[in-house]
Amino acid sequence: MNLSPAYVLEDSKLRKNLELLAFVQEKSGAKILAALKGYALWDSFKLVGEYLTGAAASGLYEAKLAREEMNKEVHTFCPAITDETIDEISALSDHLIFNSFNQLRAYEPKAKSANPKIEIGVRVNPQYSEVKPEIYNPCVVGSRLGVIPEEFDERYLDVIDGLHFHTHCEQNSDALERTLVYFEERFGKYLSAMKWINMGGGHHITRSDYDVQKLIDLIKSFSDRYGTQVYLEPAEAIGWQTGYLRSQVVDIVKNEIEIAILDVSAAAHMPDCLEFPYRPDVRGAGAPNEKKYTYRLGGLTCLAGDIMGDYSFDQPLKIGDRIIFEDMIHYTMVKNNTFNGAPLPAIVSIDQNGRERVVKRFGYADYKNRLS
Repeated sequence: MNLSPAYVLEDSKLRKNLELLAFVQEKSGAKILAALKGYALWDSFKLVGEYLTGAAASGLYEAKLAREEMNKEVHTFCPAITDETIDEISALSDHLIFNSFNQLRAYEPKAKSANPKIEIGVRVNPQYSEVKPEIYNPCVVGSRLGVIPEEFDERYLDVIDGLHFHTHCEQNSDALERTLVYFEERFGKYLSAMKWINMGGGHHITRSDYDVQKLIDLIKSFSDRYGTQVYLEPAEAIGWQTGYLRSQVVDIVKNEIEIAILDVSAAAHMPDCLEFPYRPDVRGAGAPNEKKYTYRLGGLTCLAGDIMGDYSFDQPLKIGDRIIFEDMIHYTMVKNNTFNGAPLPAIVSIDQNGRERVVKRFGYADYKNRLS
């Protein structure tokens, strides 16, 4: 089949990640949720649901998707709940986490009216995070995310079931160990009264160098101290190294350096490359001048900076050659766009026997229907 461009999910690699996450659940007692903000490939939700407790949503549409396609626990945090969304979000969610006490005061009664079984949480800011760059750091000075200690309103403790903090991004368990010191210092007096603590996402559990045993020990120790249920809600740990973005060379031009223009776009199809920014790995390629032939890989849009980076290859590239960008399942499909009318890559799944299945193809209607 070899459809291009296409995001290609490898089922066996996804299952391997899920098995490790299920092991962490079993050994630590934590419950793990799939954070849809980073991994929302709902064709795979049946498999995800076999291993994990449920899903973490960031708003109404993610909550609907989680309920419709996984239908396990749904935990929703949204910094901007409105009159128009509160009833439906509450009906869909098992946990609803407010970003401020203003939001809690306005909407907790409505949430309980729409769903008497819903559990209420508040996001807090422990004012400590090791995340760089600042665009991804939720604890920078002036952050809009979470209640700082001096703004915590103890009058509402009787309606709060749990606290939530999110301070990580692709980090190891030692970062959580250091974060817990600040979290307990600033909010420890409330913890024994909580049914649960949600430690957010960014725990890079499935990365090869991640200290899984330290994570298990931290969770067990925390739960023993406070008698609370711990939740984690990773995204990248689910989709990490589970697939790639397949593309091809459509033209080669020269402007002091050789430039290969591809049928994909950094700006439209892998926007984290420009936002973070970072240089994605390309299968079989090396650093510039490491191998004999060096090319700049560029995208199909008119944005001058639609560039993936400079790479070297053993053989000269030619029109029609395949270029494989590794690890392109998480934070790609959830962020991609149709800038310049760029067609969205197809979504393909490869089963454990190597058979490809087209999950979705996109066309002109997907572009047009977004705009009017």
